Amino acid sequence: MFGLFKKFCSGLAKTKQRLFQTLGSIFRSDKINPANLESIEEALYTADFGVETTEEIIAQIRQTHKENKNFQQQDILSITTHVLSRVLQGSEGRLPAPVDIHSSPEVLYLVGTNGSGKTTTAAKCAHYFQQQGRKVIVGACDTFRMAANEQIHTWSQRLEFELVASQHGADAAAVAYDTYKAACHRQKDLVILDTAGRLHTKEGLMKELVKMKRVLQKQTENLSEHTWLVLDGSLGANAITSVQRFHEILGLTGIVMTKLDGTSRGGSLVGIYRQLQLPIYFLGLGEKPDDLQPFSSEDYIRALLGETREN
Repeated sequence: MFGLFKKFCSGLAKTKQRLFQTLGSIFRSDKINPANLESIEEALYTADFGVETTEEIIAQIRQTHKENKNFQQQDILSITTHVLSRVLQGSEGRLPAPVDIHSSPEVLYLVGTNGSGKTTTAAKCAHYFQQQGRKVIVGACDTFRMAANEQIHTWSQRLEFELVASQHGADAAAVAYDTYKAACHRQKDLVILDTAGRLHTKEGLMKELVKMKRVLQKQTENLSEHTWLVLDGSLGANAITSVQRFHEILGLTGIVMTKLDGTSRGGSLVGIYRQLQLPIYFLGLGEKPDDLQPFSSEDYIRALLGETREN
Protein backbone atom coordinates (compact mmCIF):
# COMPACT_ATOMS: atom_id res chain seq x y z
CA MET A 1 0.00 0.00 0.00
CA PHE A 2 1.27 3.46 -0.89
CA GLY A 3 2.42 5.63 1.95
CA LEU A 4 0.78 9.04 2.21
CA PHE A 5 3.65 10.84 0.49
CA LYS A 6 3.68 8.34 -2.37
CA LYS A 7 -0.04 8.97 -2.86
CA PHE A 8 0.69 12.68 -3.17
CA CYS A 9 3.45 11.96 -5.69
CA SER A 10 1.17 9.73 -7.75
CA GLY A 11 -1.80 12.10 -7.61
CA LEU A 12 0.22 15.18 -8.53
CA ALA A 13 2.38 13.49 -11.19
CA LYS A 14 0.82 15.33 -14.14
CA THR A 15 1.31 18.73 -12.52
CA LYS A 16 4.92 17.92 -11.68
CA GLN A 17 5.57 16.56 -15.17
CA ARG A 18 4.31 19.73 -16.81
CA LEU A 19 6.30 21.91 -14.42
CA PHE A 20 9.53 20.01 -15.03
CA GLN A 21 9.15 19.87 -18.80
CA THR A 22 10.60 23.38 -18.69
CA LEU A 23 12.62 23.26 -15.50
CA GLY A 24 14.33 20.00 -16.49
CA SER A 25 15.96 21.55 -19.55
CA ILE A 26 17.13 24.50 -17.44
CA PHE A 27 18.66 22.17 -14.87
CA ARG A 28 20.62 20.43 -17.62
CA SER A 29 22.11 23.71 -18.85
CA ASP A 30 25.47 25.01 -17.69
CA LYS A 31 24.22 28.15 -15.99
CA ILE A 32 21.24 30.36 -15.25
CA ASN A 33 20.78 33.31 -17.63
CA PRO A 34 18.00 35.83 -18.41
CA ALA A 35 16.45 33.51 -21.00
CA ASN A 36 16.34 30.74 -18.39
CA LEU A 37 14.57 33.05 -15.98
CA GLU A 38 11.84 33.76 -18.51
CA SER A 39 11.37 30.03 -18.99
CA ILE A 40 11.15 29.51 -15.23
CA GLU A 41 8.46 32.17 -15.03
CA GLU A 42 6.52 30.48 -17.84
CA ALA A 43 6.77 27.11 -16.07
CA LEU A 44 5.40 28.55 -12.83
CA TYR A 45 2.50 30.22 -14.62
CA THR A 46 1.76 26.97 -16.44
CA ALA A 47 1.57 25.10 -13.13
CA ASP A 48 -1.17 27.62 -12.19
CA PHE A 49 0.34 28.82 -8.90
CA GLY A 50 -1.30 32.20 -9.48
CA VAL A 51 0.06 35.58 -10.53
CA GLU A 52 1.03 36.87 -7.08
CA THR A 53 2.88 33.71 -6.02
CA THR A 54 4.63 33.34 -9.37
CA GLU A 55 5.79 36.97 -9.32
CA GLU A 56 7.05 36.57 -5.77
CA ILE A 57 9.07 33.47 -6.67
CA ILE A 58 10.54 35.08 -9.79
CA ALA A 59 11.45 38.27 -7.92
CA GLN A 60 13.37 36.26 -5.31
CA ILE A 61 15.09 34.17 -7.97
CA ARG A 62 16.15 37.28 -9.90
CA GLN A 63 17.43 38.98 -6.74
CA THR A 64 19.37 35.92 -5.61
CA HIS A 65 20.81 35.46 -9.11
CA LYS A 66 21.90 39.11 -9.14
CA GLU A 67 23.61 38.86 -5.75
CA ASN A 68 25.14 35.42 -6.12
CA LYS A 69 27.31 34.64 -9.13
CA ASN A 70 27.45 31.00 -8.06
CA PHE A 71 23.67 30.66 -8.22
CA GLN A 72 22.78 27.01 -8.77
CA GLN A 73 19.78 25.36 -10.35
CA GLN A 74 18.93 23.78 -7.00
CA ASP A 75 18.46 27.30 -5.62
CA ILE A 76 15.40 27.63 -7.86
CA LEU A 77 13.72 24.75 -6.04
CA SER A 78 14.81 26.05 -2.65
CA ILE A 79 13.33 29.48 -3.29
CA THR A 80 10.13 28.01 -4.74
CA THR A 81 9.79 25.69 -1.76
CA HIS A 82 10.30 28.57 0.66
CA VAL A 83 7.67 30.77 -1.00
CA LEU A 84 5.08 27.99 -1.33
CA SER A 85 5.62 27.00 2.31
CA ARG A 86 5.04 30.56 3.43
CA VAL A 87 1.94 31.04 1.26
CA LEU A 88 0.42 27.75 2.45
CA GLN A 89 1.19 28.33 6.13
CA GLY A 90 -1.97 27.58 8.09
CA SER A 91 -3.72 26.02 5.09
CA GLU A 92 -4.23 22.55 6.56
CA GLY A 93 -7.77 22.11 7.85
CA ARG A 94 -8.14 20.53 11.28
CA LEU A 95 -10.45 17.58 10.86
CA PRO A 96 -13.32 17.31 13.36
CA ALA A 97 -12.64 14.79 16.14
CA PRO A 98 -15.21 12.39 17.61
CA VAL A 99 -17.71 14.00 19.97
CA ASP A 100 -19.67 12.71 22.94
CA ILE A 101 -22.58 10.56 21.73
CA HIS A 102 -24.89 12.57 23.97
CA SER A 103 -24.01 15.76 22.10
CA SER A 104 -25.82 16.86 18.96
CA PRO A 105 -24.25 15.38 15.81
CA GLU A 106 -22.01 17.56 13.69
CA VAL A 107 -23.13 18.34 10.15
CA LEU A 108 -20.86 18.46 7.10
CA TYR A 109 -22.35 20.01 3.96
CA LEU A 110 -20.54 19.18 0.71
CA VAL A 111 -21.38 21.79 -1.93
CA GLY A 112 -20.12 22.75 -5.36
CA THR A 113 -20.79 22.86 -9.07
CA ASN A 114 -21.96 20.03 -11.31
CA GLY A 115 -19.33 17.39 -11.95
CA SER A 116 -16.96 18.39 -9.18
CA GLY A 117 -17.20 14.96 -7.55
CA LYS A 118 -19.37 15.71 -4.51
CA THR A 119 -21.12 12.32 -4.36
CA THR A 120 -17.87 10.37 -4.62
CA THR A 121 -16.29 12.73 -2.09
CA ALA A 122 -19.21 12.26 0.32
CA ALA A 123 -18.73 8.50 0.17
CA LYS A 124 -14.95 8.71 0.60
CA CYS A 125 -15.33 11.16 3.50
CA ALA A 126 -17.76 8.75 5.18
CA HIS A 127 -15.23 5.96 4.72
CA TYR A 128 -12.36 8.07 6.07
CA PHE A 129 -14.21 9.29 9.15
CA GLN A 130 -15.50 5.82 9.99
CA GLN A 131 -11.91 4.62 9.92
CA GLN A 132 -11.13 7.42 12.39
CA GLY A 133 -13.79 6.16 14.80
CA ARG A 134 -16.63 8.49 13.82
CA LYS A 135 -20.23 7.22 13.72
CA VAL A 136 -21.32 8.48 10.32
CA ILE A 137 -24.58 8.76 8.42
CA VAL A 138 -24.91 10.22 4.91
CA GLY A 139 -27.87 12.13 3.50
CA ALA A 140 -28.52 11.85 -0.25
CA CYS A 141 -29.61 15.47 -0.72
CA ASP A 142 -28.82 15.55 -4.42
CA THR A 143 -32.43 14.98 -5.42
CA PHE A 144 -32.07 16.71 -8.81
CA ARG A 145 -29.66 14.41 -10.61
CA MET A 146 -31.37 11.20 -11.76
CA ALA A 147 -28.40 8.91 -11.07
CA ALA A 148 -27.34 10.50 -7.76
CA ASN A 149 -29.32 8.19 -5.45
CA GLU A 150 -28.14 5.09 -7.26
CA GLN A 151 -24.54 6.26 -7.16
CA ILE A 152 -24.49 7.07 -3.43
CA HIS A 153 -26.43 3.87 -2.65
CA THR A 154 -23.79 1.80 -4.48
CA TRP A 155 -21.05 3.56 -2.52
CA SER A 156 -22.88 2.97 0.78
CA GLN A 157 -23.01 -0.76 0.12
CA ARG A 158 -19.38 -0.89 -0.97
CA LEU A 159 -18.01 1.14 1.96
CA GLU A 160 -20.62 0.11 4.52
CA PHE A 161 -21.97 3.42 5.76
CA GLU A 162 -25.57 4.27 6.63
CA LEU A 163 -27.58 6.27 4.14
CA VAL A 164 -30.82 8.24 4.18
CA ALA A 165 -32.35 8.90 0.76
CA SER A 166 -35.63 9.79 -0.89
CA GLN A 167 -37.08 9.74 -4.41
CA HIS A 168 -35.89 11.87 -7.29
CA GLY A 169 -37.29 15.39 -7.05
CA ALA A 170 -37.84 15.32 -3.28
CA ASP A 171 -37.23 18.40 -1.15
CA ALA A 172 -33.51 18.37 -0.39
CA ALA A 173 -34.03 20.19 2.91
CA ALA A 174 -36.50 17.48 3.98
CA VAL A 175 -33.90 14.79 3.23
CA ALA A 176 -31.36 16.73 5.29
CA TYR A 177 -33.87 16.98 8.15
CA ASP A 178 -34.63 13.23 8.01
CA THR A 179 -30.91 12.45 7.99
CA TYR A 180 -30.27 14.63 11.01
CA LYS A 181 -33.17 13.10 12.95
CA ALA A 182 -31.94 9.61 12.06
CA ALA A 183 -28.48 10.56 13.31
CA CYS A 184 -29.91 11.69 16.65
CA HIS A 185 -32.00 8.54 17.00
CA ARG A 186 -29.16 6.16 16.04
CA GLN A 187 -26.51 8.01 18.08
CA LYS A 188 -24.41 9.08 15.11
CA ASP A 189 -21.94 11.87 15.68
CA LEU A 190 -21.38 13.03 12.09
CA VAL A 191 -23.91 13.81 9.36
CA ILE A 192 -22.52 14.17 5.82
CA LEU A 193 -24.87 15.77 3.31
CA ASP A 194 -24.26 15.25 -0.40
CA THR A 195 -25.94 18.22 -2.10
CA ALA A 196 -26.90 18.80 -5.72
CA GLY A 197 -24.44 20.49 -8.02
CA ARG A 198 -25.22 24.05 -8.97
CA LEU A 199 -23.55 26.96 -10.66
CA HIS A 200 -22.73 29.84 -8.37
CA THR A 201 -24.76 32.10 -10.68
CA LYS A 202 -28.03 30.21 -10.07
CA GLU A 203 -29.54 32.22 -7.23
CA GLY A 204 -32.59 29.96 -6.79
CA LEU A 205 -30.51 26.83 -6.33
CA MET A 206 -28.11 28.60 -4.02
CA LYS A 207 -31.06 29.66 -1.86
CA GLU A 208 -32.02 25.99 -1.49
CA LEU A 209 -28.69 25.38 0.21
CA VAL A 210 -29.37 28.30 2.55
CA LYS A 211 -32.80 26.77 3.31
CA MET A 212 -31.20 23.40 4.09
CA LYS A 213 -28.83 25.01 6.57
CA ARG A 214 -31.63 27.04 8.14
CA VAL A 215 -33.80 23.94 8.66
CA LEU A 216 -31.03 22.11 10.52
CA GLN A 217 -30.00 25.13 12.57
CA LYS A 218 -33.51 25.13 14.02
CA GLN A 219 -33.06 21.61 15.40
CA THR A 220 -30.60 22.47 18.14
CA GLU A 221 -28.84 25.43 19.66
CA ASN A 222 -25.27 25.99 18.54
CA LEU A 223 -25.32 23.42 15.76
CA SER A 224 -21.76 22.38 14.91
CA GLU A 225 -21.59 22.56 11.13
CA HIS A 226 -18.97 22.57 8.39
CA THR A 227 -19.52 23.71 4.80
CA TRP A 228 -16.87 22.44 2.41
CA LEU A 229 -16.68 23.33 -1.26
CA VAL A 230 -15.72 20.41 -3.49
CA LEU A 231 -13.58 21.75 -6.35
CA ASP A 232 -12.65 20.01 -9.59
CA GLY A 233 -8.86 20.44 -9.74
CA SER A 234 -8.88 20.58 -13.55
CA LEU A 235 -10.59 24.00 -13.40
CA GLY A 236 -7.42 25.53 -11.98
CA ALA A 237 -7.40 29.15 -10.93
CA ASN A 238 -10.54 29.75 -13.00
CA ALA A 239 -12.49 28.40 -10.02
CA ILE A 240 -11.72 31.39 -7.79
CA THR A 241 -14.82 33.37 -8.80
CA SER A 242 -17.02 30.37 -8.07
CA VAL A 243 -15.39 29.83 -4.68
CA GLN A 244 -15.87 33.48 -3.78
CA ARG A 245 -19.58 33.39 -4.60
CA PHE A 246 -20.22 30.17 -2.68
CA HIS A 247 -18.35 31.68 0.25
CA GLU A 248 -20.39 34.89 0.18
CA ILE A 249 -23.69 33.01 0.25
CA LEU A 250 -22.93 30.00 2.45
CA GLY A 251 -19.96 30.97 4.59
CA LEU A 252 -17.60 28.20 3.52
CA THR A 253 -15.38 26.67 6.18
CA GLY A 254 -13.10 24.64 3.93
CA ILE A 255 -12.17 23.21 0.55
CA VAL A 256 -11.76 19.72 -0.90
CA MET A 257 -9.97 19.59 -4.26
CA THR A 258 -10.69 16.51 -6.37
CA LYS A 259 -9.43 14.89 -9.56
CA LEU A 260 -5.85 16.10 -9.15
CA ASP A 261 -4.54 12.88 -10.65
CA GLY A 262 -6.12 13.82 -13.99
CA THR A 263 -4.87 17.38 -14.34
CA SER A 264 -1.63 19.33 -14.71
CA ARG A 265 -3.12 22.34 -12.92
CA GLY A 266 -2.63 21.16 -9.35
CA GLY A 267 -0.68 24.30 -8.52
CA SER A 268 -3.95 26.27 -8.51
CA LEU A 269 -4.45 25.19 -4.92
CA VAL A 270 -1.78 27.72 -3.94
CA GLY A 271 -3.45 30.67 -5.64
CA ILE A 272 -6.91 29.75 -4.36
CA TYR A 273 -5.70 29.53 -0.78
CA ARG A 274 -3.71 32.74 -1.11
CA GLN A 275 -6.79 34.60 -2.35
CA LEU A 276 -9.40 33.20 0.04
CA GLN A 277 -7.57 31.79 3.08
CA LEU A 278 -10.02 28.89 3.32
CA PRO A 279 -8.50 25.78 4.95
CA ILE A 280 -7.89 22.80 2.70
CA TYR A 281 -9.13 19.53 4.18
CA PHE A 282 -8.73 16.83 1.55
CA LEU A 283 -7.19 16.21 -1.86
CA GLY A 284 -8.61 13.69 -4.30
CA LEU A 285 -5.54 11.90 -5.63
CA GLY A 286 -7.13 8.94 -7.42
CA GLU A 287 -10.19 6.74 -7.83
CA LYS A 288 -9.86 4.44 -4.81
CA PRO A 289 -11.56 5.23 -1.47
CA ASP A 290 -8.19 5.73 0.24
CA ASP A 291 -7.07 8.15 -2.48
CA LEU A 292 -8.98 10.94 -0.73
CA GLN A 293 -6.26 12.11 1.64
CA PRO A 294 -6.04 14.82 4.30
CA PHE A 295 -4.14 17.78 2.93
CA SER A 296 -0.49 18.11 3.94
CA SER A 297 1.22 21.25 2.66
CA GLU A 298 4.63 19.66 3.22
CA ASP A 299 3.86 16.56 1.17
CA TYR A 300 2.09 18.63 -1.47
CA ILE A 301 5.16 20.83 -2.01
CA ARG A 302 7.62 17.95 -1.92
CA ALA A 303 5.54 15.95 -4.39
CA LEU A 304 5.50 18.88 -6.83
CA LEU A 305 9.15 19.85 -6.57
CA GLY A 306 10.68 16.43 -6.69
CA GLU A 307 11.99 15.70 -3.19
CA THR A 308 11.30 12.11 -2.13
CA ARG A 309 11.14 10.32 1.18
CA GLU A 310 9.57 7.20 2.60
CA ASN A 311 6.68 7.15 5.06
